[in-house]
Amino acid sequence: MTSTIVKLAPLVLAFAVNGAWAHGDVKCTTRPKAEWKPHTELHEKLTKEGWVVRRMEATASCYEVYAKDPQGKRIEAFFDPVTFARVEEK
Repeated sequence: MTSTIVKLAPLVLAFAVNGAWAHGDVKCTTRPKAEWKPHTELHEKLTKEGWVVRRMEATASCYEVYAKDPQGKRIEAFFDPVTFARVEEK
């Protein structure tokens, strides 16, 4: 049992580190949330473009989308909540 734990420890650590870096430095907007468009509009837009949206979350300045893009690739993407422009990590 102990050897199994020792063997799995590097794998668990790698996932933990990658999760910590997953969001990088993403800044979408500084505009107040009162000016944000509803996330349902972004969901509709992406669906019409061929995305399959699994989940959406609002961060401090972005909409974070977990989806499959039109090519079927699993994506974690950030969108400006005012313009719906895709924002890349810095």
